Amino acid sequence: MATKMVIQQPKPLVVAPGSDQWSTSICECDTVNDCCFALWCFPCFACITARDHGECLCLPLLDAFGLIPPITMSMRVSVRRTYGIEDSLCNDCVYACCCGPCSWCQIRRELKARHHPVTLFHNRAK
Repeated sequence: MATKMVIQQPKPLVVAPGSDQWSTSICECDTVNDCCFALWCFPCFACITARDHGECLCLPLLDAFGLIPPITMSMRVSVRRTYGIEDSLCNDCVYACCCGPCSWCQIRRELKARHHPVTLFHNRAK
């Protein structure tokens, strides 16, 4: 009688967000650290978030030279297009002008949600 030996354990099921909506609202705060960092050192927070999205580290610093922050608006549009999020350019403009730090926090949360999938099943070794 032959016995079968299991060489490979089953892989965990991973579900990545694939929604066509933002994973969080504009004023939602998932970690106090990110919210405080955005509030107290907004330029650094925006630059790090831009870098994590693959853009130039210092790109958000150009927002200081315009009435409508073009970089904040562009980053929102870029994140929306990258992840297929349905929203309007008008909303992007309003959020960029009126809620800059909150907008960057939402972008940061979205990057985290889309790059760090949730593991639903974890097989513990016994």
